[in-house]
Amino acid sequence: MITRLISANSSELLKMNGDELKQSIKASEGRTVLSENVVIQPAIDGLTMSEIAAAFGADLILLNLFDVFEPKVSGLEVKDAKDTVKRLKELTGRPIGVNLEPVDPDAKMESTKFELPKGRIATAESMRRAEELSFNFVCFTGNPGSGVTNKMIVQAVKTAKENFSGMIIAGKMHGAGVDEPVADEESVKAMIDAGADVILVPAVGTVPGFTSDELIKIVKIVHQHDGLVMSTIGTSQESSGRDVIREIALKNKTCGVDIQHIGDAAWGVLPPTETIFELSKTIRGLNHTISRMARSINR
Repeated sequence: MITRLISANSSELLKMNGDELKQSIKASEGRTVLSENVVIQPAIDGLTMSEIAAAFGADLILLNLFDVFEPKVSGLEVKDAKDTVKRLKELTGRPIGVNLEPVDPDAKMESTKFELPKGRIATAESMRRAEELSFNFVCFTGNPGSGVTNKMIVQAVKTAKENFSGMIIAGKMHGAGVDEPVADEESVKAMIDAGADVILVPAVGTVPGFTSDELIKIVKIVHQHDGLVMSTIGTSQESSGRDVIREIALKNKTCGVDIQHIGDAAWGVLPPTETIFELSKTIRGLNHTISRMARSINR
């Protein structure tokens, strides 16, 4: 049997394959916290953003703006760049994932489109590289202005099933500059059919017009197909303060999501530590929050 994530030691977490990590999250019944960290921003005192996020209760760490062909994390020194992710896992004791963006060259844009380096774009080559770097999961989504579409996310999931063995997260936190629905039942079904383990959706309260009723419908569809759902705070509201975070957290837990994500826009590009703590405390109580914060990575 797999230990539920909220009770698992680092030694257990880091041994899990994609299916085991998914089951461990499922067994935690909506009490999993994922922190997204931009890797190019220096933290304090030579630390990484990921270490700080882990210290304040994050169960999973997602790296943003990470180039899989030029691996580098600000605050992390390694002799060989190929060991970057392995070293970060040693320091945090957490499963580590990476954002790869399924850019659509034909996307109908509603804002300026930015060109991405090939190490951040979702291709078979970048996915194989993510596997070589020992990432525990990949996340197919889009940063603002990237031109990522739901159609290309579906294609990325299909490609990942042939090139990556870890857990696969797929979906959009916001429009990513594209004129299309951020989350709808049709695209969700297509991602599940393609093989996604976790469907990513905007948290209710972060994207205009995305309601609790819509999220509940998506959650039911995904759960019926043995998938998980992750709500995301990716609209800079991660810096809006504890009261906002608490309201978003309760609202989305009520809708049935399995993972709650908190983004990287705040002081520097890491959510303020008190909001990670507040999110954790709200969805799982103080006892489980303290357990994750205090549990030694050497266990």
